[in-house]
Amino acid sequence: MSEAVIVKLEAKDRVEGKNPRQLRAMGLLPVTVYGKDINLNVTVDAHEFKLAYQKNKETQFEFSYGSKNYLTVTKNVQINYANAEIQSAEFAVC
Repeated sequence: MSEAVIVKLEAKDRVEGKNPRQLRAMGLLPVTVYGKDINLNVTVDAHEFKLAYQKNKETQFEFSYGSKNYLTVTKNVQINYANAEIQSAEFAVC
């Protein structure tokens, strides 16, 4: 049995006036973090997420946003299969 892996990512506010395609061109991945009394639409570094997700799809992610940390599990990842680019991701707070 493998040990649970927790990857820490820094979540930042989405850039005002930018659509998801523009965010991805900037190296950012649009993500949604949801749970009881929380619904965040933020961005994370696309490369960091992709490396961790490809290594282990069951990885838990700890998002630091402002002064809070959220331990999450991946619920949905949208992938463009034509070019293997991750389009967006959704996470549920544990």
